[in-house]
Amino acid sequence: MRDEPPSGGADEPAPARHRPSSASAPLLVLVAPQDLVNVASTVRLAKNFGLGGIRLVKPEMTLDRYRIEGIAHNTADVVDRIEILDALPAALADCVFSVVLTGRERAAKRTVLRPREAARALAARSAEGPVAIVAGREASGLTNEELDACHALVTISTDPGHPSLNLAQAVGIMAYESWVARGGDGVPLKSPRRQAAPATQEQLEQLFSDWERALVAIDFFKTRQPEHVMRSLREIMFRGDLDGREASLVRAMGIEVVRYLERQSTAGATSHGEAAG
Repeated sequence: MRDEPPSGGADEPAPARHRPSSASAPLLVLVAPQDLVNVASTVRLAKNFGLGGIRLVKPEMTLDRYRIEGIAHNTADVVDRIEILDALPAALADCVFSVVLTGRERAAKRTVLRPREAARALAARSAEGPVAIVAGREASGLTNEELDACHALVTISTDPGHPSLNLAQAVGIMAYESWVARGGDGVPLKSPRRQAAPATQEQLEQLFSDWERALVAIDFFKTRQPEHVMRSLREIMFRGDLDGREASLVRAMGIEVVRYLERQSTAGATSHGEAAG
């Protein structure tokens, strides 16, 4: 029985609503990774973007599962499926298509894709069999022989003055594009906890009326035309497309401005009366 790290409350998985089929998800192959934190980060990315699994080729560090789960919470299922292999050809043996992340310019004629194109190609070829995203060593990337083992190169567009990306950052970009290519953007955005009906015209008129009184109370119209100001305020609120709760909140602000000034005036009058007495 393996030890489990404490669960991270903020990282509890959200209820599944809709997600792309795992059958089309690419594998992630990391060649000779050197930093456990980077491996843990890619584990988290595999969970975030539904990758098909992780294969490590000759990792240059000890695979401490407990530490990985401590960094990437709630990823035990991904960690349990990590495979360790001795060479890149073995890691890709069952794959029908693979793309490799590289920032290196190559003299030889090769298919070079941007992440979005590569993600679409991975999604299309996944109907034929397993596909893979390959990434190399943090310090030196991949050898020419390792690059040659993959069908296409993927180069992420960056500032030419500083093109180098961290391993997990590069994998994150590619994993996200893969998720989108597989229909990940079809996952609906979470709805507000409490839906509110649109503000009615009556609510808006009350809001405008109370804010006009507030602006009068602070002498806002002293050097401005009230009609023009109120017309602009109306336009702002109409563009805001307030719901009923929002309209009530904004109206309450205007009411409180007047009440505050009234309280201050009363307090000042009382203080003046006491001083005179």
